Amino acid sequence: MPAAVDSSLLPARATGAAARLVAAHAGEHALKLYGGWFCPFVQRAWIVLREKRIPHQYIEINPYRKAPEFLALNPRGLVPTLAVPVGSGRQAKAPRKRRPLYESVIICEYLDEAYADERAHGPALLPPDPYERARCRLWIDHIGNKIVPAFYRLLQHTPAKDYSVEEARENFLGHIRTLVREMLEIGEERSDRGGGDEEDGPWFLGRAFSLVDVMLAPWAKRLFLIDHYKPGGVGIPAADQVSDERDAQIWARWGRWFDAVVARESVRETWSDNEQYIAAYQRYAEDTTQSEVAKATRKGERLP
Repeated sequence: MPAAVDSSLLPARATGAAARLVAAHAGEHALKLYGGWFCPFVQRAWIVLREKRIPHQYIEINPYRKAPEFLALNPRGLVPTLAVPVGSGRQAKAPRKRRPLYESVIICEYLDEAYADERAHGPALLPPDPYERARCRLWIDHIGNKIVPAFYRLLQHTPAKDYSVEEARENFLGHIRTLVREMLEIGEERSDRGGGDEEDGPWFLGRAFSLVDVMLAPWAKRLFLIDHYKPGGVGIPAADQVSDERDAQIWARWGRWFDAVVARESVRETWSDNEQYIAAYQRYAEDTTQSEVAKATRKGERLP
């Protein structure tokens, strides 16, 4: 039976680059992001705020001691929660009333749409073509409903589970392979149209960084936790050690994407020191945490 949460085990605040970002966004602002530095779902929203250069206030939430004013915005008490000023976040500087948004995917799409002026906020994070936008959303769904749950199933594996760590690892890698095959197909389609894949960038869509990349980036950064805590680690093979040609292409393409995403400025700026995550995620590795994500993982339910 999982033990009760000991919130004293959780580092209280961001460190490193993320601490500098918190300090830079501590001042009062109409648009407020309520988050937890350790939470990958929060990091999704944080990355979009950085990519879009959106002024905002960041407010750290203790996940075990939630303030009444936060619960008034989001009675579920989950982060991220975005407090959006009534009217327009860019026109209303100090509104008295704010409307809440939650669920990381919804927050990210809102920010991309609400701050669409490319001169002020850079390019959109979803393509303009309706089909390509829908295609991106299909793969955002795959990340949220396949890859992310498989990550926690692997991280929370213990010898008492009714599945082996090898089964959990292969399930996780299988969902990664499915995503990367789509990346390869996108590149091949572009090549067939005469674009040539050699000049393409490393992202899901090639040259254009998109919400698909944002959705997986926080867990890509956290893969080292599986290497740290689980026998055999993540188990991603080096491309030159794979005999099957298509598998070699898949893992080479994954390597390009992974190297680029962990080096992305918005990802690095929203990251604390590695040691903080090792401490914060120990209870996941031991399967003793009482977080909503962990409880859903144990039950095989959809993540909250």
